[in-house]
Amino acid sequence: MEENLELVNQFVMFIWMEHDMRKIIENEVRDDERAYYGSNGMSFFNIKIKGPTDGESAFKECKNIDVNNSRCELRYPFWHNTNGDYYKITLTKTARAPWWYDKNITFNKVICKGVKALRECKNITIIDSKFISIEFGWNCKNIYVVDSYIEGFYAFFGSKEATLNNIDFKGKYSFQYTENIDINNSNLDTKDAFWHSKNVTVTDSVIKGEYLGWYSENLTLIRCKIIGTQPLCYCKGLKLIDCTTEACDLSFENSEVEGNIIGDIVSIKNPQKGYLNVSGNIGEIIVDEYDRSNGEFKLNR
Repeated sequence: MEENLELVNQFVMFIWMEHDMRKIIENEVRDDERAYYGSNGMSFFNIKIKGPTDGESAFKECKNIDVNNSRCELRYPFWHNTNGDYYKITLTKTARAPWWYDKNITFNKVICKGVKALRECKNITIIDSKFISIEFGWNCKNIYVVDSYIEGFYAFFGSKEATLNNIDFKGKYSFQYTENIDINNSNLDTKDAFWHSKNVTVTDSVIKGEYLGWYSENLTLIRCKIIGTQPLCYCKGLKLIDCTTEACDLSFENSEVEGNIIGDIVSIKNPQKGYLNVSGNIGEIIVDEYDRSNGEFKLNR
């Protein structure tokens, strides 16, 4: 009986060791279609997804995977995945639309140059990473980004519930139709940012670009530097707290605004409702036949 029990224990140990070995895959080059489809509880090290057959969707429908020190050059690699950790991986321009319909994913020291990265994803953490991706982060939810660089047109379009700290962003038409966004200590070099956004707060940041925040609702800027022509028009519930401006002309047209500006502003045109305190010089105040304020706006100088 004891001999049989020992044999059983040895067999169980063998099966456990074999299973444990199957959970680690390393030093492979794959270009076949759905190379690691449906992997569950797997760790991948030094994997290269590249080759002449242009195989798509290498890691589709996976769960509980981590991919480390790897490179991907082929299309649609990470679709419909749950619980993915990505560390020190690089995706080239040919790795198009890399993450779609994923949830619970973390990026650390990732470099991604594939277009349309992150679409319809939720529960996303991005740390110390670089994304150069047109149409980045569309219709995503619950996003946290820190110490990262992002570049691309229409970034975060339609996304909700995001916190961004210490990001460097460059690209036109960012954060349009977003909701419940909190941005801190960041540099945003962008045009037409925050159009139609709702419940956005930007703190201790530089926002450079034309036509900032048009048609937004409940946009709050705290200790921000605002640079560019015709900012913050057609806004509702706009708040400015200790902000500065540069080259801001024709500002606040038809907007509901409350707050204060430290220093000068080039011009203010037809604000609709609320008040502004301006400590510096106002180059021009424009009130013309299209003024809709009906005496509901007050400018304090």
